[in-house]
Amino acid sequence: MLPRQTRAMTKLRELALRNSSTNSIVGNQLKHRHGFHIIRQTCTEFPRKLKKTERKPWVTNINELKRIGRAERKERQIVRERILQPPQNGLLVKELIPVAHQVNADRIQLFTCVSKVAQSIAIYSCSVCGEVHIGHRPHKIRTCNVMGSAASKEHCWRRGAVEHVLPLVESFHLYDRLGRAVSHNERLQVDRIPAILELCVQAGIDLPEYPTRRRVFPAYSISGRVIDFEKRFPKEDAPGKDIYACGFWQKRNNISDDNKSVDMQPCDLQGTAVRGMEAWERMRSGASRLMETYAVQTCGYCSEVQVGPKGHRVRNCQAYKHQMRDGQHAWQEATIDDVVPPVYVWHVRDTQSEKPLVNGLKKYYGMLPAVVELFAQAGASVPNDYVVMMREDVAVPEWDEETLVV
Repeated sequence: MLPRQTRAMTKLRELALRNSSTNSIVGNQLKHRHGFHIIRQTCTEFPRKLKKTERKPWVTNINELKRIGRAERKERQIVRERILQPPQNGLLVKELIPVAHQVNADRIQLFTCVSKVAQSIAIYSCSVCGEVHIGHRPHKIRTCNVMGSAASKEHCWRRGAVEHVLPLVESFHLYDRLGRAVSHNERLQVDRIPAILELCVQAGIDLPEYPTRRRVFPAYSISGRVIDFEKRFPKEDAPGKDIYACGFWQKRNNISDDNKSVDMQPCDLQGTAVRGMEAWERMRSGASRLMETYAVQTCGYCSEVQVGPKGHRVRNCQAYKHQMRDGQHAWQEATIDDVVPPVYVWHVRDTQSEKPLVNGLKKYYGMLPAVVELFAQAGASVPNDYVVMMREDVAVPEWDEETLVV
């Protein structure tokens, strides 16, 4: 008797589920016939802005890092020599030297293209929160929610520049990447250069103004300590040559001076944007490939970056709980977004329209990195990685139709 009742209840449940699914399909068809807009959730969400109390996500799982740390402590207890592989032994990875030269060339070309396109397309920056907008009419989206902003959370727009689209992330230049870390007392004696340039220098680029030590013989590890059998300063390496001792605030050349060496032929705006978009993609992909081999460290709470196997010891962190760390940074493995940060802006579909983006319809708008948005408005095609973020498949209703959207 009991099994027969169980089979009957199962059949009734399947029938009810079938009817409910049929009703939902019919209801959706009716909504389409009556002109209602139905929005499907996309699988790719916008990058979430971290809170001040949140730490950056770990690239490697924390449990895996603990396991590696325990294994290294056991290895130090055994007194024996361990052969290191490049670049841990101080030698260069020969396969990545052309990649470093290509990344540096793409960096210079990208800056030149952005400078040329920015002369025709307006760049706006909020003077309170620093948000960036690309296009002639700044948007009216009320997202200015920082200390000192207005009660209406509206932005105070002003004309921006190239540094708002391509923010400069600097790192201490290391003469010896296997040497000791930069101390707090040496913070004004060591040059600071762009992190992407320091990554290329450590990967094989030789710049006279930023000398670096190139080893001929590899270093070894004995009980966890790196032992260098090479002379500290070889005869062919003059440590005082080409070193500018006045500090990084009086550099002989900066990033804008380096870009003057690129001789771009005069062409239309769209051609410059296409070349800039290609340089942006090649630079990020090449830098990601270099970071797989050459370690880069970043602070888990602020934007500080140090290229090298370990972070520096300068106590200038002012982020969350910096008092507990005595101002030192909470170093962790960096990502490509830490070295080349993409500044996300609202995507403008119709560049010819004089209507700005409004706050009530912001859930229908897409977002893009500022560099990609700048080149897209100049006529370049957007890469496939950013197509979902543009939300081109979502129809933006008019202001009086927004109440009919389901």
